[in-house]
Amino acid sequence: MIIQNPEKIKEVLDNGGVIAYVTDTVWGLGCLPSSEKAVKKIYEIKKREAQKPLILMSNEVYNLLEYVKPVPKTGCKLIKQYFPGALTVVTEKSDKTPNYITSGMSTVGIRVPDNEVFKEICQIATGHVLATTSANLSHQPSAKTYEQALENMEGLADLIIPDYGHLCKGLESTVVGVMNDELRIFRQGAIEIKLIFD
Repeated sequence: MIIQNPEKIKEVLDNGGVIAYVTDTVWGLGCLPSSEKAVKKIYEIKKREAQKPLILMSNEVYNLLEYVKPVPKTGCKLIKQYFPGALTVVTEKSDKTPNYITSGMSTVGIRVPDNEVFKEICQIATGHVLATTSANLSHQPSAKTYEQALENMEGLADLIIPDYGHLCKGLESTVVGVMNDELRIFRQGAIEIKLIFD
């Protein structure tokens, strides 16, 4: 295991805490999706608008599937092609996903980052899923290094986990909506979608 303090991470998350961590794109800020208290804390830390939802991330896609309704065929192709990686797929949420994560919307974004430290954090976390956003104040640049994450989140996040040399690439994920097999690109990021349909 790369991470040196797994018990501390689990304890912070289980007690409604908020953690900052590296991903493959930019630094993230997250908590357990079951903790409304922790989700509210993320919005307070970031001074984030209430109508902006969080997304759900995990080390394995099957951990995320219970949070969404059956993903349309087009979405499944994207997941197969680009997970793990810098793609967020927005699709219809299931009843397991609380409204306080999605800002009351009927959809939720899911992603599996390609970063070993982040994957270990998910293995440690109860349920293996984090409700997450970027580790910066709203309308400020995303943190791309451990130093920037410390600068942004020290004294705000309950725990800032080192990257142990597993750096992020510094470009946000591409965000794609998949509804009834129709694709809509909400944000063009690190991955340029090139999907050939049958």
